[in-house]
Formats: sequence, C-alpha cells, structure tokens
Amino acid sequence: MPNHRIAVVGSGYVGTVTAACFAKLGHHVVGIDADSIRTDQLAAGQAPFYEPGLPELLTETVRSGRLRFTSDVAEGVEGADVIFLCVGTPTGPDGQPDLSQVESAASALAPHLRDGTVIVNKSTVPVGCGNWVRTLLEDYLPRNGAPAFAVVSNPEFLREGSAISDFLYPDRIVLGGRNKAAVDRVADLYQPVLRQSFDGGDPSRSPRLVTTDLPSAEMIKYAANAFLATKISFANEIANLCELVGADALEVLPAIGADSRIGSQFLNAGVGWGGSCFGKDVTALIATGLEHGYDPQMLRATIDINQAQRRAVVRKLQQGLKVLKGRRIALLGLAFKPGTDDLRDAPALDIARRLVELGVVVTAYDPVVKQLPHDLEKVRIGTDPYDAAERADAVVLATEWEDFNDLDFDRLSTVMRGTLLLDGRNALDLDAAATAGLDVVPTGRGSC
Repeated sequence: MPNHRIAVVGSGYVGTVTAACFAKLGHHVVGIDADSIRTDQLAAGQAPFYEPGLPELLTETVRSGRLRFTSDVAEGVEGADVIFLCVGTPTGPDGQPDLSQVESAASALAPHLRDGTVIVNKSTVPVGCGNWVRTLLEDYLPRNGAPAFAVVSNPEFLREGSAISDFLYPDRIVLGGRNKAAVDRVADLYQPVLRQSFDGGDPSRSPRLVTTDLPSAEMIKYAANAFLATKISFANEIANLCELVGADALEVLPAIGADSRIGSQFLNAGVGWGGSCFGKDVTALIATGLEHGYDPQMLRATIDINQAQRRAVVRKLQQGLKVLKGRRIALLGLAFKPGTDDLRDAPALDIARRLVELGVVVTAYDPVVKQLPHDLEKVRIGTDPYDAAERADAVVLATEWEDFNDLDFDRLSTVMRGTLLLDGRNALDLDAAATAGLDVVPTGRGSC
C-alpha cells in the first residue's frame, strides 16, 4: 500500500488523534491549526488535553518525520491527497451545531485546492452538511478553471480515554459520498486498519467498512450516539423504578444485558452521561426533526431523564442530611468520565453548581482535573480523596476513576464528619464501606 500525504485541519481532540494515528499507519501527515502556540506544543509532543498514550504517540510520529504541525494553511495542504476537516461544531442557540468553524476552514482551504483533492468531513455535522461544504467550496472558487474536488463524510467514533485504540481497532469505518473514486481513496488510507496489518494490529479485530451516501453517513454518527445515550437513560429510568419498588438495579440491569439482543454495554445506572458528544448530538437530532415538522419525543425523554439523574443526587443528599445549607460535601471525580480531563457537560459540575446555590461548602478531588470553570471558583480541589473528604458531612462518587477502587474506607470514615456515602456510579465496594461505618447509598437499590 502506498503511503499518502494527508492534511488534517483542526488540532482539537479529533484532529490531533486522527493526525497522530494516520502517521502511525505510515502516512505523511500535516496537522493544521490557526493557533501557532498550539502547533508548537503538539510538535513538541505536548497534547493540549489529557488522553492516555497520546503524548508518546505524538513524540514517536513527529520524530519519525511522518507528522508535523503548522499554522500556515498553504504550507499544510501543499501536496496533500486528502484533507480532513476536524474542526469544532459546538451547539448553537437553536440546538443545531454551530458550523462557523467549518465555514472558516472551507474558505481558508479553497484557494489551495487542486484537481483530485478529496475533502473529508470528520467533524460531527448535521445531515446535509456534506452538500453544504461542497457548495461553500464551489462559491469560494472561480467559476472558470476551478479544480475538481470531492467531499466524503467519515464520521469519528472516538471515545475520550481510549481514542487511540478506537482509531486503530474500530468496530466499523463509515465513509459516505457520491464519488466512488473519492470514497475508495479514503478507504485506501484505512487499509492498514481494515487489514490490521500495522505494527500491533490484530487480524481477529478487523473492522467492517461501511460505504454509503453522504446523508446516511452523517446520520449514522448521530443515530449511534443517540442510541447509546438513550440506553443509559433507559437504565437510569429502570433504576429509579427499582428504588421505588424495592428492587435492585445492580441485579436487574445485568440480567437484562445478558440478553444477546440487548447487550450489557451502556446499561449502567448512575448520575447520567455527559461530555461533548451525547448531549450535542441528541439535541441536534431533535432540532433536525423539528426543522422538518417532526417532534422526536423519545430523544427529548433521553435528555430529560439524564438531567433528572443529576437532580436526584441533590434530592438524595437532602433526604440523608435534611437541610443542606452550611453542610460540607465532597465530590469524588469531576471529569464527565474516567480517562479524560474533559469537563464539558460533566454531571459533577451540574451537581456542584446546585449544591453551591443551596449554600453547601463543596470540595472535590479528581486524579486529572485540577482547575474548574470560573463560576465554581468556590469549590476547593483537594490533593487526594481524603483531603477532599476532610470534615465532610457526605461524599458523592461522581466519576468512576479506577483510582477510587482502592479507597481506604476506614481512613475515609475517619476524616469525614458525617457517614453518608452516595455511590453515583455503583462502582464502590458497598460491604467494605459499610464495615467501615459508612452509610452507603447506591444508585437503583430500593428497600421494602
């Protein structure tokens, strides 16, 4: 397989991982970002966010000469066979993704396109955006003598905390486009992954290649995330019912997941999902439906249930402590999930904000996150779980970091003032905690 020249526009989470992984596969890659400070950091192997294994991969591929970074678009795309768009698409005020960064990237690229260039949209964009990008580029190009180019959709399915593995060992690779030759060219980039022929590949994990049209590829990304978010919300709905009728969600949900038609993944009760994808993608699907006169009621319920799980934590603390004003409560975990420092839509932050509003003194500890948004400057971040829990009336496990598997419950009980331990992720050893004198409240376990 010949090595290709690839340009990746955008050095955020998706762009950086994509650039580094393609370089690992043997391609020559240039990462492009308008922020020259960021490109200098990346060139030095410093990732602008926490992702296990990424700094080492950046260092390895930059030293090999297969990966470099620049803030000069013309330099970055020179000689590139394929250009990936990996820019941000945050949620706008109408619920639809804000595509201003996509438009800015298209305008910057247009003067440097050449015949045969393939533009690959890897950013999460609304259905129809591939056509919109093509039209944008056409409008930026001269009417006569414009280079022939093609647009392909290649949605990403990278999970924070395991992004490198997800890129190299995916379940499927989705490509959508009208130009079969362009789709085939992008598929060729992924041949080492499809065949698992790269160093460290596992032939037993060869992924499926899905080729389709542009709108279907774009819908696949949204639909996949919406389903996963809905599955988590369903698990939380069942857990809430278990609490009411005296059943145990820790017994019920695994038994449901044992059905091969359902599966156990994402069928866990807790304080709900967060992050940059699920909420944004479900909201975008709802907005798309409303745009066409259809109200996606199940997707609305998915979001409503998720928000209710965060409020339920506060309600359970009120049940256990009665008046919360003046209490001290510690949160263990701040990131929206383990393995990342991402605070976007993190349940812990919503819980912290509500507690602060109620007059609670909030402390917290996270193995990676050491700084909070400005509106939570009153929250003290401890040096370890026990420092955060010192004199606390209650402790809430909000993120199931592996570090918390080794909690010394006797020590925790000693430093706390109260005894209430709310397990918001059903990840703690309940018997060990109870033996240490703590009153443990799991999620989804009722009493009757």
